[in-house]
Amino acid sequence: MMGRKKILILILALTISSFGYAQQKPFLTTTKLKTYVNYFNSLDTEAIRNYVPNAKAFTWLSANVPLFECPDSAIEKIYYYRWWTFRKHLVQTPDGYVFTEFITNVKWAGEYNTVSSAVGHQIYEGRWLHNPDYVRGYINFWLFDDPKQAKPHFHAFSSWIDNAVYNFYLVNPDKSFIKHTLPALDKDYRDWERERQLKNNLFWQYDVRDGMEESISGGRKVQNIRPTINSYMYGNADALTKMAALVGNDTLETRYRQKAALQKKLVQDSLWNDSTKFFEVRKPNGKLTGVREELGFIPWYFNLPDDKAEYAAQWEQLINTKGFNAPWGITTAERRNPLFRTHGTGHGCEWDGAVWPYATTQTLKGLANLLTNYKNHDGMSARVFYDELRKYAISHIKRGVPYIGEYQDEKNGEWLKEDNPRSKYYNHSGFCDLVINDLVGLKPRADNVLEVDPLIPENQWNWFCLDKVSYHGHTITIIWDKTGTKYHRGSGFFIYQDSKQIYHSRNLKFVSVPMRS
Repeated sequence: MMGRKKILILILALTISSFGYAQQKPFLTTTKLKTYVNYFNSLDTEAIRNYVPNAKAFTWLSANVPLFECPDSAIEKIYYYRWWTFRKHLVQTPDGYVFTEFITNVKWAGEYNTVSSAVGHQIYEGRWLHNPDYVRGYINFWLFDDPKQAKPHFHAFSSWIDNAVYNFYLVNPDKSFIKHTLPALDKDYRDWERERQLKNNLFWQYDVRDGMEESISGGRKVQNIRPTINSYMYGNADALTKMAALVGNDTLETRYRQKAALQKKLVQDSLWNDSTKFFEVRKPNGKLTGVREELGFIPWYFNLPDDKAEYAAQWEQLINTKGFNAPWGITTAERRNPLFRTHGTGHGCEWDGAVWPYATTQTLKGLANLLTNYKNHDGMSARVFYDELRKYAISHIKRGVPYIGEYQDEKNGEWLKEDNPRSKYYNHSGFCDLVINDLVGLKPRADNVLEVDPLIPENQWNWFCLDKVSYHGHTITIIWDKTGTKYHRGSGFFIYQDSKQIYHSRNLKFVSVPMRS
């Protein structure tokens, strides 16, 4: 018989074998996060304190956000800056958690200073928080609490909330939450049909209710048929189709599949201008405006356009300096248009050409979808995406320190709202999600397959690490170490699930790998 000492040695060996990965040194520590938080805190007067004050920012962020490092200091710094500013907008209310858009109270907001304009961006960004209750609470607020108010505010702006809820589910799968929210989402879609759908089944919207007032093609009181709301309604119908299938509601699934198919056809048939080769606004008189605006890229945010070269050719305008390519970012209207930047300078909210992070986020998401989900994307590449994302990161600056506001001069980067307090820490766009979902390329799915499709140009980075990503109830780590000298785990591309390696290749490339149960 085996001696007691040998048995103990065997047990110890088996324990080390079984848990060896868990005992390894962490991929990334919170040291860098702490350094950034201390720096951002030192710049802040903290006039407003919400659920997570600066004093608790490091602790809260350590517990809730994925860690990230890369050789590009601009992208890395703004990744952490945007998480730092995002938590500033988290508010605990008697009705649960909500996120605000403005750090100070604004008179046009709803209860708890909530504004619905950027709900889609906020859910996409917040879906990566380790505690999903914050975003669940926010979704519940808009679907169940806001309608109870004497003056509901949700439909003050167009929204792609159904699409955002489904994409939140793809990161945090919880069918009971989908079952809980689906009837309200269905009702909300039907409310939009009643309020904004025309007899031809297209949707109209004022530019101000798209959050895009003073546009070249629109007007605060003009009932235009816009690529914005029509793309949102397609994205919402497509998401409702998938959510209905999840909970086994065949009737709802069929209804929204038909609506999505019709909406897709209508957008392509009615809003594509074959003369300008662009998706455009159609006026109440039935004529297209003939104006190329950044909102024409929104259909790709939802993978709406067919995979045709004629549609993909629109993206050539993104890198054209007479189109949308400006020194400080992507302009909201083409620079060659005679009415470019003619509606004022910071006196209102002009979408006639200035750079808006809200729209930049939509366009970069659309570009990422084009590159990863379409075959026709000649002229567009990971290089274009990376350069535009980096330009976006660099634009987060005011007087030499990190800043995020409403909108900017496209030539000199001046924030056009100056130091207006309501513009500071403006929670009206996304950035961290673009890094996680599009640059690193973690593509959430409903099944148990992990898919990563990086948009990092070849030979751009020798290393990066995205760590502590909460996904499907597991912790995911994605590492690229070209030489193996950075993380000392070997050279190449690695993916870990709960600290255990599930994938390795020598090259940084698309990967689809089953997750371990």
